[in-house]
Amino acid sequence: MFDPWWNHAINNYITWHDGRAVDMDLYYDPVVDQHVSSPMGLLAPIWYLAPQRPDMARSAWEMTVTLAGLDGNNPPTPEAPGMLADPGFASLLAMQTSEFDDGAIRDRVWAVLDGCHEPTVEADLGEHTYGFGLGEPHPRGQLNARVMAGWTCAPGAWSRIFNGPPDRRFGEPTVSGVDFPDVSLSTATWDGTTLHLAARDRDISLAGRQTTVQITSLPADGPWILGRPGITGEPVEVVGGSAMIELFTDGSHHELRLA
Repeated sequence: MFDPWWNHAINNYITWHDGRAVDMDLYYDPVVDQHVSSPMGLLAPIWYLAPQRPDMARSAWEMTVTLAGLDGNNPPTPEAPGMLADPGFASLLAMQTSEFDDGAIRDRVWAVLDGCHEPTVEADLGEHTYGFGLGEPHPRGQLNARVMAGWTCAPGAWSRIFNGPPDRRFGEPTVSGVDFPDVSLSTATWDGTTLHLAARDRDISLAGRQTTVQITSLPADGPWILGRPGITGEPVEVVGGSAMIELFTDGSHHELRLA
């Protein structure tokens, strides 16, 4: 279904100049055949186009970067953020940029975000959010979700979710029952024989306590060993591919492996 839709869209809702998209309809009224287009219309779909039409997505992102002055000699700064003063634009561009750049452009975007959009760290809650000058009692969810996606993703990471080779993660050992948001997992990886885990407490004053999680889809029943700080190995009995284990919440490394 995507290809027919895309062919219709590029011929009817996108304005081209010298083979490059320069505008996209924000709204089209078929009754009066009126197109309301803008270069900003190309910004929102970048995240969706990146896995499916990467050349188009990159072209639209590069145009947006140029419009914002991020690739020029006088880029936006916290004192003069230009278009990045708008929370919606800044957060969306931060998310999009993570897919294409891990250098100067990304650094310039984050310099403005950290300099004028009210980064706030609540150490007791384990939260890092942006207020965006909105004067609201709680951080705006959608804006912060975009920014955090931009913070965590590396170039190409978003597209690889859809275009990478099939993986086995849905059949491999799985951790559930995490006491989130009070506890989060900073490590949860399976290397084929050993499950590597690390947990962190949201309240740093409580770091080091123990929390219980459930492990399912382990490949064999019977005795396993949970290795953790100060303990060479604690026996864990796996039944039906499942077991309950305890983790220290200080970020230390735990390993669950066959005995």
